[in-house]
Amino acid sequence: MTTFDQRKDAFENRFAHDEELRFKATARRNKLLGLWAAEKLGKSGADAEAYAKSVVVADFEEAGDEDVVRKLRTDFAAASVSVDEIEMRRVMTELLVRAAEEVQAGR
Repeated sequence: MTTFDQRKDAFENRFAHDEELRFKATARRNKLLGLWAAEKLGKSGADAEAYAKSVVVADFEEAGDEDVVRKLRTDFAAASVSVDEIEMRRVMTELLVRAAEEVQAGR
């Protein structure tokens, strides 16, 4: 194996590892976001956990965060809970930082 092949393999391995961490952090962020939203919606216990899982699943509808934002916006509107999109996105950003730190720490 040449040095070039070794470098290419190392780069590909690093990329795969980074993508896996990104996926885990996003999934964790979505669970935390779901728990935050569940509290706003008056859910607790098993209902809050189930709602958080539904937010994680909603992220698989399309690439990016728009599917998650759309779900939260729809659920908040249906429950007459006033949370604007700016606050949702701010919380999403804060929770992504927290989730990434937790994933990096192995939690």
